Amino acid sequence: MTQRIRLTLISVCLVALLTGSISIYYLKTEIEKQFQFGLQRADLMKSLAADSVARSLDLHPSIPIPQALLSDSDLADRLRTIMAVSRSLLEITICDNQNRVLLSTDTSRHPGDPFPTDYPDYGRLASQSYLYEKIRVLRDERTPKYYQLSGALGPEGQTPDLFVRVVILPALIRGDILPELQKAAVISALSIIGSILIALVFSNFAFQPLSNVTKMLDTLTRGQYESQAAAPRPQAKADEFGVMVSKVNLLGQQLGNFERLLDQLEEAVLVFGGDRNLIVASGALEKFLGKRRVELMGLSMAEIFPPDASVGFFLEQILETGRPVRNFSVRLDGAQKNGGGKNKLSHALLSVELLESFASGTRKNAGMMVRLRDPEVRRQIKGQLQTAERLTAINRVTSGVAHEVKNPLNAMLMHLDLARIKMAKGDFEILPQMEIISSEILRLDRVVKTFLDFTRPVEMKSVETAVDAFVAELVELARPQAQAVGVAVSADLQAAGATIVVDSDLLKQAALNIVVNAIEAMPQGGELRFESSAGGEEAEIRISDTGAGIPSDKRDKIFQLYFSTKAKGSGIGLAMTFRIVQLHNGKIDFFSEPGKGTTFILRFPLEGSSNEA
Repeated sequence: MTQRIRLTLISVCLVALLTGSISIYYLKTEIEKQFQFGLQRADLMKSLAADSVARSLDLHPSIPIPQALLSDSDLADRLRTIMAVSRSLLEITICDNQNRVLLSTDTSRHPGDPFPTDYPDYGRLASQSYLYEKIRVLRDERTPKYYQLSGALGPEGQTPDLFVRVVILPALIRGDILPELQKAAVISALSIIGSILIALVFSNFAFQPLSNVTKMLDTLTRGQYESQAAAPRPQAKADEFGVMVSKVNLLGQQLGNFERLLDQLEEAVLVFGGDRNLIVASGALEKFLGKRRVELMGLSMAEIFPPDASVGFFLEQILETGRPVRNFSVRLDGAQKNGGGKNKLSHALLSVELLESFASGTRKNAGMMVRLRDPEVRRQIKGQLQTAERLTAINRVTSGVAHEVKNPLNAMLMHLDLARIKMAKGDFEILPQMEIISSEILRLDRVVKTFLDFTRPVEMKSVETAVDAFVAELVELARPQAQAVGVAVSADLQAAGATIVVDSDLLKQAALNIVVNAIEAMPQGGELRFESSAGGEEAEIRISDTGAGIPSDKRDKIFQLYFSTKAKGSGIGLAMTFRIVQLHNGKIDFFSEPGKGTTFILRFPLEGSSNEA
């Protein structure tokens, strides 16, 4: 049952309930009015009967009351006449204070007979009873129930001598009430039917915009973003539905743009909902699956990736374990079956992310996102990125060379001009200028040779090396120099047997450049700390000191060739360290806090890890 049908039924039921409640209230009011009218007539008849009895007693004041009542031959006729006026009265009886019959319009009752005591009070029935009880009394045809209305006769303040009891049969007023009830029932039924029809028409009119929105959402669900965006936009309205339609249109256009963006990807992206049906598909689908997006939309995961194929098997395992994977190499045999062999790839890198929602505070499976990537394209991109990183690293390291070359050249030009001026004046004492020019030439020669040595290819002898053992050796190499200046050395080795493939001697040289700088940064003593760890696909080595730290305006330059913060520094050590780390496909970074020290972080790929992750 759709939401629209449910809302329509609810609105119809509410209208019917409201109309029915009004109709029931009208019927209740009509029944109570008839009972109150019957009570008023019965009370009037009781008063008339009491007056007739009082007149009879006044005619014979000297004789006992029972004899006075019997001696008035017209009293019984007058009581019968009063009773005949009301259809609901069955009997008028005069009783003494012992509840014995003195005179009655009912010929079956004789003077001295006891009057029945089980007749309920009609006044309570008419004024205090519920509607259900009144209806039950009216419908009681087989065993009718009698009620009475009683009035006392006698001097005020004294025990009454006589009681006028009027016996009423409510079922007799059914004939008066039924026509009114039937009329009310017809009006109520017509009102209910009319209100239901009006509610249906109104609901259909009110929910028509909702139907349009539903159709638009169904179109989006089928992945037809372009047709949605190209469809003519409905006339804008100021009401809530108009705003909703506008927003759905905007959503369709945005999804269409997003879909076109995803189609430019070199990988295939598929998103499955919680029911394992495909809800989003983009990218190079034909390249991997041999089918277009329109052919895949609406299919289940088992139809796209059969469980007996490699991809389908791994997807089932991932759903069971709840563990996502990234760049896992799989065969596309199942995809070839589905695609009729049109795809050109036999393998792909599979990445799966599980989607979750937290509705009502609980975690629920909302589906999964599957990505298929071409390993060759990824290798090409990785190669390009590595080339870009190395070019950036070379620029970062050699950016100080121009400054080192420019200074001696400027000095040489300045002293050549000075020598030319002196010779033009006849002063041939230019030996000081020549000596300075000579020293600057030697300085420039050293700069060029250093740069050539720095950029010359290095023959690396890489071997598998345990991370903890390598760091432990660094600690022992650094300890003597550190202890000589009062620097404490500590180590925390947590690599747990991880190994890296490096040129141990070359990497040791790079690390010792950092160690020497750290020790020199703590002339008054401090702590030199070494840490090692391994996680994911990388090993990490940390070298920390508690020195003065690196000023923030010099942090971007510390790896530049010839840049140094020390008065007699060469500016080669950290540049060489940076280059050696790059040669090992590693990464170097640092963070420093003035007054608290500096930590250098070296990361290297673990032996056996996938470099394509």
